[in-house]
Amino acid sequence: MDIITLLWNWILVNPMANALVLLNNAFFGSFGLSIIIFTVVMRGVTFPLTLRQLRSSRAMSAMSGRLQEIQKKHKDPKRRQEETMKIYREAGVNPLGCLLPMVAQLPIWFALYSVLRLTVGDVPESTISLSKHLYPWSFIQQAVPLSNKFVGLNLGQPNVILAVLTGATMFVQQKMTTPPAMDERSASMNSTMLWMMPLMFTYFAISFPSGLALYWVISSVVGIVLQYVYVGSGGLTWRNLLSLQPAPAPKPAASQVTPAAQKTEPDEDEEGEEAEAGEAVADERRYRKRSRRGKRRRKR
Repeated sequence: MDIITLLWNWILVNPMANALVLLNNAFFGSFGLSIIIFTVVMRGVTFPLTLRQLRSSRAMSAMSGRLQEIQKKHKDPKRRQEETMKIYREAGVNPLGCLLPMVAQLPIWFALYSVLRLTVGDVPESTISLSKHLYPWSFIQQAVPLSNKFVGLNLGQPNVILAVLTGATMFVQQKMTTPPAMDERSASMNSTMLWMMPLMFTYFAISFPSGLALYWVISSVVGIVLQYVYVGSGGLTWRNLLSLQPAPAPKPAASQVTPAAQKTEPDEDEEGEEAEAGEAVADERRYRKRSRRGKRRRKR
């Protein structure tokens, strides 16, 4: 357990604590501003994963027309799932790719929580604990204790306003990034995740130091901007903004779903029924021909 704690502090907690102290010195002793700059930097570090998520969202949005055709064409859930996964493989899209940035940021959130307890704690013991994590450089050691005040907020204490902003910004980001549902089960899951995640993080924000909530708000705002620039609004409008359902998928183009296209691509079950009907008609014709021949022979 001691080895895990040492590695945790050495890899994440210590570098983050020293980085925040350096930013605090560089930006006029404002620890709140240093958290904002740190958030933007961390979003830049995780941008490759974010870009992969955005490309996956854009590809899934482009495939929504083909996926809707599969829903209408195949009634068998197994066949529908096979065709859906086939389209994913052809497009090189991973449906779980949207979760990678969030999973990658989990260690950062936990480490930042530990750092905030040290840097903006209200008890004197937090300053002593912070000095143990700082590098032995004079311009870093002399920066403590840090001010926990930012635009009237105490970053060491929970704040209701930042907690509400955390849930609101995460809700908007969820609506923009939630992929279109393929069936009723996935639609129900998407709807549950849409409101459950913002509520959960709102509860965390109102329970933890508001410095962590400030990080979540800025991170969500940056994510919303990147989503809008690279992918678009994802079907989000002012009308469906407050809806507890995911944003509707864009309607397929008319060239993708037309009666002519549906006739040229019939379902396999319909093809089988048409083949059986054709065979029955052919048998009936052959039977009539034999009957007419038999009558002619009897007349002779």
